[in-house]
Amino acid sequence: MSRPVELGSLKAGSYVIIDGEPCRIVEMTKSKPGKHGSAKARVVAIGVFDGVKRSFVKPVSAQVEVPMIEKRGGQVIATLPSTLQVMDLETYEIFETPFPEDEKLRDKITQGAEIEYWQILGRRKIVRVKG
Repeated sequence: MSRPVELGSLKAGSYVIIDGEPCRIVEMTKSKPGKHGSAKARVVAIGVFDGVKRSFVKPVSAQVEVPMIEKRGGQVIATLPSTLQVMDLETYEIFETPFPEDEKLRDKITQGAEIEYWQILGRRKIVRVKG
């Protein structure tokens, strides 16, 4: 799920969808309106799931898609060789998700640990270990 937002209202640290991929804005520069046009914004963002750097230039008044981030809690049920089995603490739904990229976070994850995960555009990412 996403919602349209005017590009001028976003700032560094916000999230935006670029090429169908949710990204976190790391740098945003705005130029002044010139003699023959409107002000432009240059956005540099890093993908939430793949870590790829993406950028675009659009008028400040342009509409861009912003992803709806659902922050939820879960508990690790099992650690499989390539994925984790996690149970949502509200709905008790069990699903598999890949291990997080961050080594420090990966080392903290054990069977029975409570985690916080984000659900963005139907995909899930483990963000932190609680406690």
